[in-house]
Amino acid sequence: MPPARTQNPYSVHPGVAMVQKWIKELPQKTGRPLEEWIAFTKKYGPPTEKERREWLKKEHKLGTNSASWIAERLEGKGTEEDSPDAYLKTAAEWVEAQYSGRRAALRPLYEQLLKLGFSLGNDVKACPCKTMVPFYRNHVFAQIKPSTNTRIDLGFALGNMKTTKRLIDTGGYEKKDRITRRIEIKSKADIDDELKRWLKNAYDTDE
Repeated sequence: MPPARTQNPYSVHPGVAMVQKWIKELPQKTGRPLEEWIAFTKKYGPPTEKERREWLKKEHKLGTNSASWIAERLEGKGTEEDSPDAYLKTAAEWVEAQYSGRRAALRPLYEQLLKLGFSLGNDVKACPCKTMVPFYRNHVFAQIKPSTNTRIDLGFALGNMKTTKRLIDTGGYEKKDRITRRIEIKSKADIDDELKRWLKNAYDTDE
């Protein structure tokens, strides 16, 4: 059995490493570090995030990701991806927000699903996003998402696998998304042996 997890149970999202690599390589590729691009865009660029993004792409030949990341930082967004510590702090806040207010009653179900995911193996990582918590092994193999005030959807990366009627087709396979099936969870009774088997299946096939 995997050891019990304490403190912050979350792992750094793979996207953080990509952003850190981008920040490190930006001066060599563009002639300016991130801080200078932000100051330059604030002084000389247009007033809105969308206009800044297009201005950076058209006038300064930056790629789509670079232009977007610079433009959003002028709006105070995206900084949670600048370092692992910043991400982990924000990740915990995202989860709190997901299960606050009228969705607070779903928190015990979330905690049970999180524990279940971790029980699959030591290589399981939970890397929260703003609206959901994906599980990673080598790729995303499942995700926990509070879809309404009374329901959590547990999504599975099962490709086009034939499944029972209980698993709802997300349309993800046609869109080339990882998550292609989901189970609706409204009570602890829904976290049953069938759900556990499908979660284990998604984990096992992500090799």
